[in-house]
Amino acid sequence: MYFAVIDVKAMNDFHLILTFDNGEKRRFDMNPYLEKGLFHELKDISEFKKVRVSFDTIEWENEADFDPEVLYDQSVQIAN
Repeated sequence: MYFAVIDVKAMNDFHLILTFDNGEKRRFDMNPYLEKGLFHELKDISEFKKVRVSFDTIEWENEADFDPEVLYDQSVQIAN
């Protein structure tokens, strides 16, 4: 099943708190991705925190983004 991201908050530990359109809040760990491609630029916490919702997923100013299905499948649910 496909869920869209409707809110995102960047944390200081390079995790993202994501809210999906099904009402779930989930934590996504960006640390494993920070050495790959455009994500390397996000090791600067000030750049990392510029994440925003774009359409049904997230995006940064450098145009790095994720498939919302990956965000959902590779995150863990947290209390609302």
